[in-house]
This record gives sequence, structure tokens and C-alpha cells, in this order.
Amino acid sequence: MPTQALIMFAAGIGIPLLAALNARLGANIGSPAAAATILFIVAFCAAGATMILTGVEPLRALPGQPKHLFLAGLLVAFYVLSITYVAPSFGIGNAVFFVLLGQLVSAAAIDHFGLFGAQVAPVTGLRLAGIAVMGIGVAITQLGLAR
Repeated sequence: MPTQALIMFAAGIGIPLLAALNARLGANIGSPAAAATILFIVAFCAAGATMILTGVEPLRALPGQPKHLFLAGLLVAFYVLSITYVAPSFGIGNAVFFVLLGQLVSAAAIDHFGLFGAQVAPVTGLRLAGIAVMGIGVAITQLGLAR
């Protein structure tokens, strides 16, 4: 398995863990927003340390970047706030299920149109079938819990 696949597999493992840990923190302290803020402080420190270790020179290029690229920060904040708020009452599995469905649809659209500089990978009938099978597979894992 290529290194990139292993890294992304580890990130995938981390998403439900992040959801469970932050949802519990939010419930324990009575504020999903405060839990999300703490998460971002810890993440900022980790990313900052990594940036310092790997070099801060790329920061010089920030002023010339298209402003829409900075919306990624709002999207990650939305994800963390929503999963922290929703997961305790909706369930980690259910919350992540819908996140995965959204990721499948969004990723297919980004690839199909080559948005934001992504490699173009058209949505073919076979690819749609694969996305459907993945979605059905994730749904089956959740339906099994509803019994």
C-alpha cells in the first residue's frame, strides 16, 4: 500500500476518534463550542510546531493566494462544531455515516470538474456504482446497529 494511502487511512481512523473525543469533551463541559475551541488551540499548536520544523518560508506566499482558498478554515470549523454538537445525541456512527456520504458526493464532484486544481476524474457509470456500493456498505454498518 503506498505511503499516501496509509496516511489517509490513518486520517480516516482519526475522524471518528476526533468526533467521539470532542463530543465527549463538549458534553462533559457543557459547551460544544468551547470543546471545538480547545480542539483548534491544540491543532494550531501542532500545526504551528510542524510548520516551524519544516520551514516557515511558504508563509511569504500567503498574501498572493486567492481568498476563496481560506474558506477551508471555515469548513473545518463547521465540521468540528457540527460533529461536536450532533454526535452525542445522534451517535458517532450515524454522524460519521452522513459525513462519509457527503465526502463521497463532494469528492466525486471535485474530481469530475477538476475543481481547485484537482486531477480530473470523470464520474462514469462505473464510478457512480462504486460510490453507491460504498454508500450502501456504510449504510449497512449503521442499519445493523438500529436493531
